[in-house]
Amino acid sequence: MGRVYATPEQLALYTGTPAPEGVDRLLARASEDVDAALLTAVYRVDDDGDPTDPAVAAALAAAVCAHVEWQLATGDDGTGAAGQWDSVSIGPVSLSGRTPGPPAASGVDLAPRAHRALRAAGLLPGVIW
Repeated sequence: MGRVYATPEQLALYTGTPAPEGVDRLLARASEDVDAALLTAVYRVDDDGDPTDPAVAAALAAAVCAHVEWQLATGDDGTGAAGQWDSVSIGPVSLSGRTPGPPAASGVDLAPRAHRALRAAGLLPGVIW
């Protein structure tokens, strides 16, 4: 298993709800997705490969938590299969007939808030320091 950028406690704090069953697997898969999005990102790491800048570590944790929150809201189990929903209802809101858009440049569809956290930290591909 690769690097995991967020803890169950960070996820619970981010979402305001207790961590769901299978949280370790969800965080690991979301971390893999974030890693894939950061394929060309450059930032300092320690001997274990973890970011040394607290702002970068916080951005990675926020992105992973946002991605898991998005997966849970869309009914995804971390495999990406549920992202192709045909219909979903949340309270009085009902959506159906989703047509997936083009894949992200990294080939991974990240949650919008995850994308924003990474972009704000200057970690997305194409950002020149």
